[in-house]
Amino acid sequence: MLERLAYSLGRNDEVPNIELAEELVKKKDLQGIREIVDGLSNNSEKIANDCIKVLYEIGSRDATLISDYVYDFVKLLKSKNNRLVWGSMTALSKVTSFKPKEVFANLDTIKKAYEKGSVITIDNSISVFAALSKSDPEYEKVVFPIIISHLEKCRSKEVGQHAERAFPCVNKENSDLFKKVLLKRRGSLTESQKKRVDKLIKIIEKGQYPS
Repeated sequence: MLERLAYSLGRNDEVPNIELAEELVKKKDLQGIREIVDGLSNNSEKIANDCIKVLYEIGSRDATLISDYVYDFVKLLKSKNNRLVWGSMTALSKVTSFKPKEVFANLDTIKKAYEKGSVITIDNSISVFAALSKSDPEYEKVVFPIIISHLEKCRSKEVGQHAERAFPCVNKENSDLFKKVLLKRRGSLTESQKKRVDKLIKIIEKGQYPS
């Protein structure tokens, strides 16, 4: 499978990686996916980078096909290669709802990656936190406060997007707190940013929580 990667083909674009992901999903090729996972530890950084791209593209299409590799993704959150870090957090954001127990067991590592991560790492960590919070009331007690704290202190331009990423875990019991932090941040937002936040607030006020 590695010879099908963009770098192996001498390509500088992601098209071969996306096409490979689509083919692996279509065929449900578990052996092929395993080979791509093994490629994450390849001595070539460019091969490893292509592999994580293929894997999170698979996750976007059928997360169950990569859900057994939670540990592999968590391990890469400690990598010195930022591409592997944010790529792995992206992959985790796809599989958390299928493997919440396994992901929650590694929450400390995920939090550390979130705390020192790049923009993309942080974006996807919010999706991971939301999926965890939604999956189990006990996890919600631990993870939802992380989400609220983040929305209180993140940059104004991130409030809308991150609130949208977090919104799947909002329910009748925690919606007041979620709404409160959005209203608190609303004054510092631009008109377009306010629209994104206001849309979520209206949904909460109607009691139309995510299913």
